[in-house]
Amino acid sequence: MLCTNTMHKVADHITAATRIPLLHIADATAQRIRQAGVKRVGLLATAFTMEQEFYKGRLEQQYDIEVLVPDATGRKTVHDIIYQELCLGVIREESRAQYRDIIAQLVAQGAEAIILGCTEITLLVKAEDAAVPLFDTTLIHAQDAAKLALVRNN
Repeated sequence: MLCTNTMHKVADHITAATRIPLLHIADATAQRIRQAGVKRVGLLATAFTMEQEFYKGRLEQQYDIEVLVPDATGRKTVHDIIYQELCLGVIREESRAQYRDIIAQLVAQGAEAIILGCTEITLLVKAEDAAVPLFDTTLIHAQDAAKLALVRNN
């Protein structure tokens, strides 16, 4: 289990090098999205996760979930707030307002839900900050890991 979205960039290398099963955070999230009947999601995450194919490509190709990301300015804002504030434990209302605006833009583009695709984003964004459901990848991943551990121990 990799307890971070961005580091799933190397998940395929890890699974190729070991026989230990890997609970992929995008798979766990995609399963919840599909259970909710959602077809198009907005993705908030680090620039690496929003811009590279290891995450959104997996959702689109393996689960037929359309993934929308913010425009270049929005991606920079989301990324910078993660690394310059949230990773340092800094929570600012101004940043929450910026995230709300970016979420609203994604919803206006047709996002039916938003993936909080970075473990730190939930420090800032809560359900009341969006008009659509939020998928907290940290919580989903942890829940699925606990279920898997309980099944394997029985």
